[in-house]
Amino acid sequence: MADQNVPPRRPRDDRGWDGRQHHNADGYGDPSTSAPYGYDSPHPYQGGYPAQADPREQYGDGYAHAGHPAPGPRGPQWVGPEGLGRPAPARPAGAGLPALDDDDDSGRKVGRRKAVFALGGTAAVVAGGAALAMTPQIRGLFGDDTTAAAKAGDATGSTVTDGTAARPSGQQPSTVRTYTEQNESYMGSRAGEALKKNAPTTGRTLSGPAAAATSTKVTVKTVLAKDPILHLARRATFGPTPEVIADIKSKGIDAWIRAQLEPDKIEPSKAELKLAELPTLKLDPQQLRAQRDQLNDQGAQPERETVDATIARQIWSKRQLFEVMVDFWNDFLHVAADFDGGEAYRNSFDQDVVRKHALGSYPEMLVAANKHPALLIYLNQKDSRKDAINENLARENLELYSVGVDGGYEEQDVRQAAMLQTGRGIDREGKYVFKPEQHYVGKVKILGFTHANDSLDPKKADAAIDAYIAYIALHPSTAKYVAQSLATRFVSDTPPKSLVDRLAKTYTTNNGLIKPVLMALFSSSEFWAGVGQKVRRPMEYLVATYRTLGVSPEASPKHNNGDNKRTPYARGLRQIHDKLRELGHFPMGQPTPDGYPDVYVAWTSAGTMVNGWNEAGEIIGGYRTTFTYTAPEKLVAAPPATAGAYVDALSQRLVGQKLSTREKDLILNVAGVPPTAKVDATFNGAITAVARAILASPQHHLR
Repeated sequence: MADQNVPPRRPRDDRGWDGRQHHNADGYGDPSTSAPYGYDSPHPYQGGYPAQADPREQYGDGYAHAGHPAPGPRGPQWVGPEGLGRPAPARPAGAGLPALDDDDDSGRKVGRRKAVFALGGTAAVVAGGAALAMTPQIRGLFGDDTTAAAKAGDATGSTVTDGTAARPSGQQPSTVRTYTEQNESYMGSRAGEALKKNAPTTGRTLSGPAAAATSTKVTVKTVLAKDPILHLARRATFGPTPEVIADIKSKGIDAWIRAQLEPDKIEPSKAELKLAELPTLKLDPQQLRAQRDQLNDQGAQPERETVDATIARQIWSKRQLFEVMVDFWNDFLHVAADFDGGEAYRNSFDQDVVRKHALGSYPEMLVAANKHPALLIYLNQKDSRKDAINENLARENLELYSVGVDGGYEEQDVRQAAMLQTGRGIDREGKYVFKPEQHYVGKVKILGFTHANDSLDPKKADAAIDAYIAYIALHPSTAKYVAQSLATRFVSDTPPKSLVDRLAKTYTTNNGLIKPVLMALFSSSEFWAGVGQKVRRPMEYLVATYRTLGVSPEASPKHNNGDNKRTPYARGLRQIHDKLRELGHFPMGQPTPDGYPDVYVAWTSAGTMVNGWNEAGEIIGGYRTTFTYTAPEKLVAAPPATAGAYVDALSQRLVGQKLSTREKDLILNVAGVPPTAKVDATFNGAITAVARAILASPQHHLR
């Protein structure tokens, strides 16, 4: 672990959703009863870590590397059908979601709790493996010197020039690592081993995505339909919608992917245009600093509005592949939204670093990040100077942002990189500045990169650092690390080595350009063979739910805006944001710089799953009037007259395929009717419960 390698943290705050499903007509508490967080007040993580202790809090040598167990499940633990230990308030007769009890009002035994748990628990059966069923959580459900140039040293020698006795130079990073490669760590569990048995193990690259889709036979066990268009929509977007499916069919697979790789040519959606209602998004860091008092008076929180806007784009943007890649980089090159400085700088980091380069060049992204105030503050680089060196950013540049913890560097490389990077800071106006009086001068050698570093000229010294950052961004270990991470995001929790090797070669051949790597990925047989090999994380589940239900960003006619400081749209986005905090997964939410894990085993919290199902019920019922919802009885244009056929039609509408006979029977048990029963468009009053049960199915949890 780097000395002082703990990013600034804000105190937690227990405010937030109280677990009850309805508070007022808007579905939430009256904002006038509790003042918003001020610009100067603490911004809680409020879900950035789950309720139980997270191993990342320990920061020690033993964080899930060799010989240590993988971290436990993330997200809050048990959240019952009535919320966080509180009974749900009474609802109007006939409205909303039936309680998950075993009796209906007439005393019939319909087994709702058991049916929904059995159905949702199946979501863990990734490609036929009983991974979630093996977890206790699921089993429990059923039971300054300017003359320095003249004194230039040589950091490549064995002498510890910045020294701490506790960390002698040359020590292997595995003994002082801050993090491990967390996806691999999680997948080392028993459940992870079960998943590996069903994943494709090899493949090849074809002439293009469509050719690969046509030539690839899906052999893994999965409940998902082996439809290449559905598969592409599940992986390259935040969730299929009828519009996306129609667009892929109309354009064809190749043309649709090419169009998605040119996001600037795709028109913004209505929801993206409405982001003008978030006042801080258009302000640069200097304006945000200058307008601090006014923003406080308005109750505006710039770093939270950045998250709000990201959620809006995930749900409604037509540039879906771009947004998926933005989320990928927010985990890979992670800077938390909630850090001291995030209110002024996180939105700029989002716009000028991540979004600017998300489909461009990773070396250019990493160079830009290392000159951005957000990263310099987040990892304490602004406080590092030649006579008091802070290793945080130097270490994470190697361990997390480039070659990876086992990428071949040693502790001496970290120290020399930390010396080289001194001098980078922020001026009084909040802009990046190079301070030569704080820069260490002397020869450095870092992971094969050698530089004389013998000048205090700001341009030359700054350029030396840029050259080093670009070098590590193109290192073979970085190519492999990026390739492994992309394959984990798009293909499988245990991606085949054959694919990772080919993607790494493409990355190197194209000098770190991302589009060629993505085209190689989509042109691989491994991608198309990986149907059902990924489970949606909590944020992905909730966003996909909003997308498939066709929620509109306009306020409902029933909405009564009780907050004159924010529009209904802004309030609605914050409500989703707060729910995602409760689930422990929201954009830019991980407090530590390792980002969120991207494998299923990390998210097997029963409480999070049930909480997500409850939220799906809220969305289906349209209780939150800040948005406009399709009434559940209108999701299917011409509902069949019998219960079994209606479930088929509704599942086709919501998850793109029919369910198995067993799954359909479980859903009919939720409604308490046989498949031949006559039903109306409201499913005899149970349509919300039926739709929610479908959204609890593995077909909606898998992607």
